Amino acid sequence: MIIIKTPAEIDQMREACIISARALKLGGEAVQPGISTLEIDNIVNEYINSQGAVASFLGYKGFPNCCCISVNDTVVHGIPHKDCILKNGDIVSVDVGAFINGFHGDNAATFPCGDVCVQALKLMDITKESLLKGIEKVAEGNRIGDIANAIQTHVENNGFSVVKNFEGHGIGVNLHEDPSIPNYGVAQRGPRLQKGMVLAIEPMVNFGDEGVRILSDGWTTITSDGNLSAHFEHTVALTEEGCVILTVCE
Repeated sequence: MIIIKTPAEIDQMREACIISARALKLGGEAVQPGISTLEIDNIVNEYINSQGAVASFLGYKGFPNCCCISVNDTVVHGIPHKDCILKNGDIVSVDVGAFINGFHGDNAATFPCGDVCVQALKLMDITKESLLKGIEKVAEGNRIGDIANAIQTHVENNGFSVVKNFEGHGIGVNLHEDPSIPNYGVAQRGPRLQKGMVLAIEPMVNFGDEGVRILSDGWTTITSDGNLSAHFEHTVALTEEGCVILTVCE
């Protein structure tokens, strides 16, 4: 069931989303050669706690850390670890959520570590652009398929592959709510968008083919062919003023 939020509830969600955005910014600024992914996780967690919020992911279905940090061919759900030391040329996806005032915020981005190759930069750029293309379709009367199709079209027109095993989602009191938001599909299909919907849109894009596999820890998801992957996400709300991105730093 899709839960429609009132304007007051969307206002309440803004704090969780702003904290999530600021935490993500701090995590991205920490990405540099020589730092461990666990150190980045600690930086993010300390900030979230300092704001009176809690990390949405910590303990979620048993996830052991504050944020997901996915390096190079890890698509999503990378578990931060003291022995995972970033190197020059890595690309690093950081996925962060915060919970406060009874609501969650959720966002992600992929950051370059030092000097990154041109192909990796293009992958990151196209993934971020595909997110914005999807957000452009968040308008009353459109459908979830319009978001999905816009993402897929931009990604594939630029020679990359959309990951089909994972999707965006509604968000609010619960971290994951209806509707599911695939990053591929047919325009004008799926649930119709209406005011009060709050969505976490998150394309995951592979440099090679779309295949992925989950490692034995039950979380870490890598590309099947060992190629790079990138991930960007925003929480957005459909309001009287149109689509508003909630996960922005003020």
